[in-house]
Amino acid sequence: MRLRNKPWADDFMKENQQIVELSPLSHKGTWSDVFGNDNPIHLEIGSGKGQFIANMAKQHPEFNFIGMERVKSVIVGAIKKVKEKEVSNARLVNENAVDLRDLFAENEVNKIYLNFSDPWPKARHEKRRLTYHTFLTQYKHILKPDGEIVFKTDNQKLFEYSVESFSKFGMLIEELTLDLHALQDPLNVMTEYEQKFSQKGQSIYRCRAQFQ
Repeated sequence: MRLRNKPWADDFMKENQQIVELSPLSHKGTWSDVFGNDNPIHLEIGSGKGQFIANMAKQHPEFNFIGMERVKSVIVGAIKKVKEKEVSNARLVNENAVDLRDLFAENEVNKIYLNFSDPWPKARHEKRRLTYHTFLTQYKHILKPDGEIVFKTDNQKLFEYSVESFSKFGMLIEELTLDLHALQDPLNVMTEYEQKFSQKGQSIYRCRAQFQ
């Protein structure tokens, strides 16, 4: 589906600089200063319309949340969601996750969330999957030694691929569930996609993995 262009997106982001960081590359190694505290930093790659990061920030004031979203017409929705929650521990960046090492210093992040990432189903697009080994190399660099990746998807093939990718990389699989909502995990915060898919009865897969 083609996203509708929002010509006012740039101005809207400038008006909400308390939420969206317009020069994120300049904060490499100093994200704690942006938040004004030393709380653990949690990063969501592909924040979409922001339901997950806004609710996580509201429920967990003890953590700092950074949401990355490359599409301007989408990130404006996330800005609105964060504003509605009236939280000070969430920041958004309009960047493409080409190399996270440009944005974060070594061991600067405590946790990474990959929620309903594009599955890139064609073999020739494998390198674009956010669980491909080149991305895992980046995650390992920016995560603290005890940091973890939390991966959720409704796509069974992407899930199988990702679990295999984690294992080949030598990661420790801490949790693997093929039906997340059957667990009735009270700590699970749903994304817009997750809510939509679960209402249709689709299984949601989740994996927690840690580098060794």
